Amino acid sequence: MDKLKAFIVALGMLQLINCQDMKKKEIPMPSYDVQISHPWNNYLVTPVEDEIMTLEKVPSHLPYGSSSGTWGDSGKGFTEQGGTPIGADIVYFSNYEDTFYHLKVDFPKDKVLALVQRAYSNNESDSSDEPIKEFISIKDEPDYYEKYNKSGKSYYNFGTLTFGFAPKGMVVVWFRFGYVSVQLGEFQAEVVKDDKKYADRMFAKISQTREEIKQKMFMPDASPQEWKNYQKVYSWAPFISSEHKGFRLFRVQPEYYNGEKEIMLRPWGIKPPVKARAVPKEIAFFWETGKDEAFEGRVFFNWEKVNEQFKNAGKDFKLDFKIAPDNNSMEIMINNQPVPTDSIRIYKSNFRFRESYK
Repeated sequence: MDKLKAFIVALGMLQLINCQDMKKKEIPMPSYDVQISHPWNNYLVTPVEDEIMTLEKVPSHLPYGSSSGTWGDSGKGFTEQGGTPIGADIVYFSNYEDTFYHLKVDFPKDKVLALVQRAYSNNESDSSDEPIKEFISIKDEPDYYEKYNKSGKSYYNFGTLTFGFAPKGMVVVWFRFGYVSVQLGEFQAEVVKDDKKYADRMFAKISQTREEIKQKMFMPDASPQEWKNYQKVYSWAPFISSEHKGFRLFRVQPEYYNGEKEIMLRPWGIKPPVKARAVPKEIAFFWETGKDEAFEGRVFFNWEKVNEQFKNAGKDFKLDFKIAPDNNSMEIMINNQPVPTDSIRIYKSNFRFRESYK
């Protein structure tokens, strides 16, 4: 009988431990900032009513006011929202088209659930000696914040939901993790044909009439084609090298025309994997060749010229940056062919990294 009691107690303890482990691995409900962006200020849109649908049925909304900033980054914060975003129901006015649009979409649920379980590296960790990864699974490492971010933030979880509104109802959504920005998808809003109730509601709250806004902002030839083009992706990776014997690459920071952004750190960022990426708009990178020899390079690209070269580069290619041994110049190549750039800049850098020369 005593053995039976002991077995029951042990079984109960095991179940309790398992329950505690399950709770420990539960990912807390996301909380995040919401941004509404546009390509340029003359492409202003104004939401009239909105709801962000969440898995937990928690109310979540867009910020008050009109869009701002640049493509994929409004530059404005907002009261933190909560709940896993799985869709959107938004009616908005395109000021420059004199048109109301209705966006009602379900987000790709599997992709959403995968992204909210990640934390992307933005910086080296001052509290852990483990090699930095592109991202970690919060589910697998629920104590990641204490482990990696105790002495300064290294890994960022999902913190910003960004909407981008382009002409003719084109809408793009990004999930942001600190600097890192990952596109969730492109969606299409429909024109609201009978818009009187929305027009009455909107124009009752502002000093300008609909006709005044039309006279001031209307763009009859507004097209989404430029931002449709930016959606093109190719299978490639940046590869940065130098013949200098002391060369150490520490950080690569690409920004793409489709609004996505990456940060690549040692060790994985030295030879990042080839994967689907858009055409780069700008790439910054940091390296050293010796003590007091720290540098930052910035390269700016023209979409039309680079896209044409990417189209003809074949599958799984490298964008090669070959830094001169004296650190004063660089060559940029694809398949040994020079790549046109808008600008190449090299500066002395004050950044220091874990493996910097002492």
